Amino acid sequence: MATHEKVDVAIVGAGASGSVYAAVLAKAGKKVVILEEGPDWQMTDLVSSDFWGRRIKPAGAPFLLEGKNPMGYAYQAGWGVGGAALHHFANFPRLLPIDFKIKSEHGRALDWPISYPDVAPYYDKVAVDIGISGDAKAEEIWRPAGAPYPMPPMKTFRHGEIWKKGFEANGIRFAPAAVAMNSTKYKGREACIYDGWCHVGCPIGALANPQVTYLGEARKAGAEVRALSTVTRVLSNAQGKVTGVEYFDDKGERQVQEASVVVLAAWSAQNPRIMLNSATDKHPKGLANASGLLGKYLMCHFASGTWGMFDEDVQNHMGTTGSQFMSYDRVGKTSHKGAFGSTFINFGSAMKTSGLGGFANARLDLFGPDLHAFMKRAARGLSRIGAFGEELPNLENRVELAGDKDRFGMPLGRIIHSYDQDAIALWNANFEEGLKVARATDAKEVWSARGNMPTIHLMGGTIMGTAAGNSVTNSYGQTHELPNLWVAGPGIFPTGGAVNPTYTIFALSQRGAEQLASKWSTVTN
Repeated sequence: MATHEKVDVAIVGAGASGSVYAAVLAKAGKKVVILEEGPDWQMTDLVSSDFWGRRIKPAGAPFLLEGKNPMGYAYQAGWGVGGAALHHFANFPRLLPIDFKIKSEHGRALDWPISYPDVAPYYDKVAVDIGISGDAKAEEIWRPAGAPYPMPPMKTFRHGEIWKKGFEANGIRFAPAAVAMNSTKYKGREACIYDGWCHVGCPIGALANPQVTYLGEARKAGAEVRALSTVTRVLSNAQGKVTGVEYFDDKGERQVQEASVVVLAAWSAQNPRIMLNSATDKHPKGLANASGLLGKYLMCHFASGTWGMFDEDVQNHMGTTGSQFMSYDRVGKTSHKGAFGSTFINFGSAMKTSGLGGFANARLDLFGPDLHAFMKRAARGLSRIGAFGEELPNLENRVELAGDKDRFGMPLGRIIHSYDQDAIALWNANFEEGLKVARATDAKEVWSARGNMPTIHLMGGTIMGTAAGNSVTNSYGQTHELPNLWVAGPGIFPTGGAVNPTYTIFALSQRGAEQLASKWSTVTN
């Protein structure tokens, strides 16, 4: 075993949240080491192929998946430097004011300890930092005014335009989608070429992944990225301070990295797994778990997709995997009669033959010659709309340690997840409305993309709150019990809203990292 020279900050995970912390703290003059379980991918490694794209997504251990609706995490997490944000769709909607106070306003779920105005300045800052294309003014029908996006909206294509008629007929307003992609050249990065392969990584850097944004800045400021380094425990002393992390290197040898501050910025289920495995006599239930809520209140999104087959060539291979248009018209928690929770609508995403949301998965009932005939038509005329629904926090949805262990002797995580009746009702209501929209278009055939209820965007598990008795961290991600242990990413969300979480992850990470830098002496003394 080797013990490495003490650094100021050890960050676990080189994805969206870890990259922000690394950039802010390295530029503040701190010595930063980022420990990443997977390979150190470079932009030249990225290939526009569904087969290749599986390399940057995890599979198998370290999680056992249980419950009525097991969490399918392969497409939701990342493997290697860049994390899940290396292959994300770059849809960048923001949470709205109503998402922060559900308990206060509806007597349901949980309140955030902060509100929209606390996060809004960081949304605006992130937009400039990484580059967002969209129309902020058009979004003001739903949200408070803010700074304009630095780039105009992306180009649109026929497979997005054809849905407008259906939404207009049903009184559903929409606006250009806000996406973290370059509609023009930005900060030395090329503009998008609209080839629709975003979901396996963008080799030209038009999509704002950590490699070409915050991680690049962190490295320039002196941060070290230590790939193929699997963190198994956060180390702490009897005085209640974190002292560093235990990890295993690419040769499977145990290492210790001492640090003044540890930031856990891994996947939402991995952070609590590490914290539970870091139990000591002083913290017998795991680190920062006085509330008993560590690993609890896991949440995700679910999608209710609607397909339409059109006679014309809609050029569905063109564009981006992110959407062309978006709508917040159903984010009100009681937008659908008999269902509770927000819905976020988007449409116009590019499709490929296979992969996530591809042609081959559009008609699960077809086989052989029938599937072949369908796919010939689909290659020209198929398009879809999506409605993302909000799952409310539920104590029973959790991650815990299992008896089985991985190759490093660390207990596997057991993710237990089931949807309640609120989620199921909202899922069904969104299917019904999707068909109403589709029937008001020129589509020749319409149908629901109904299969197993999907699990998308894992959040919660290390929720923020007002005190150690009701949460794991404060609003900045600092754990209540160990001042120099911080948690970053969507795990700190008390509720998830219905929108893609990455924009909020970046914004909250920027807010947390700036707080850590400004309060450094207090945190480390």
